[in-house]
Amino acid sequence: MVESHLSEEKLVNVGRVVHFYPRISVAIVELTSKLSVGDKIVIRGASTNFEQTVESMQIQHKNVESAEAGQLVGLKVTQRVREKDIVYKKVS
Repeated sequence: MVESHLSEEKLVNVGRVVHFYPRISVAIVELTSKLSVGDKIVIRGASTNFEQTVESMQIQHKNVESAEAGQLVGLKVTQRVREKDIVYKKVS
């Protein structure tokens, strides 16, 4: 069931984790593509594999609705992530 669901959606690489703050569960992500609040993302790495919706995103401690390639953003994450984990956006 899961595999057929995944075939309907495509994963697009939108960035990678460059730092993680475990106390506040925030990942610093260097974007390679546009990302917006409300986007569904998947974070994968050697020991990381989960998906969530982007609920809050910040640049320089200010809330933003979207960010472009080349920017560093802080993302509130639901699970622990690690440096070099890849962030994908789900597109249908």
